[in-house]
Amino acid sequence: MEAILFSFFTFLSTLAGGLFGLRQREQLHYIESFTVGVLLGVCFFDIVPEAFRITTSLGIGPTPMLVALVTGFIVFHVLEKAIVIHHSHEGQYAEHKHPSVGLFGAFGLAFHSFLDGVGIGVGFHVSPAVGLLIAIAVIAHDFSDGLNTVALMLSHKNTTRKTFFLLLLDAAAPMAGVESTYVLHFPESWLVLYLGFFAGFLLYIGASDLLPEAHSKHSSWLMLGLTVLGATFIFLVTRIA
Repeated sequence: MEAILFSFFTFLSTLAGGLFGLRQREQLHYIESFTVGVLLGVCFFDIVPEAFRITTSLGIGPTPMLVALVTGFIVFHVLEKAIVIHHSHEGQYAEHKHPSVGLFGAFGLAFHSFLDGVGIGVGFHVSPAVGLLIAIAVIAHDFSDGLNTVALMLSHKNTTRKTFFLLLLDAAAPMAGVESTYVLHFPESWLVLYLGFFAGFLLYIGASDLLPEAHSKHSSWLMLGLTVLGATFIFLVTRIA
């Protein structure tokens, strides 16, 4: 029951972050700058270290995880380019965005949130203390997850209605993840590959998508500082948790 209770707090945290992003959409370039730092921080201060920890505990090398990371980066790149291909040249169009790219990225974030819930559920199956630590870490960065989802959707010109729907999906995903641990079991070897793949996904949408978008027209020292602040925030969260 504790796991389900804490998953509800992840819902509230994600929802709060997303609603903040929706209310401040006029300042989207600032939100995107902060979000880039958050994504890079989650990738290198949370996901990759956890993947290395698991590979060490299982006595396997890091190569499969690193291959999965590169694969995640390339797969998202290929899918994004497949979505945005036109029969005519891009230069013939006015400046435009591709909502499908935002949707694909937001669904990926929701799937990651689902596995965050799996982590909480598994933690509480091990012991209340382990579950509590994992839940605190997830709740702490879920505010940023909601912000990331909204920033990704809005930066690709999705409607407010679609953005809010994906925000709700992302917020509810950890609750579903927790409940799944009572009926399903995930081998740790699978988890290593998933963590690597998702790290590549985050690296791509942060460095190749949101970062150029945030700084294309509004680049400033303030925005660079927000990117550093986002990475620093996740570093501190992971150290405290």
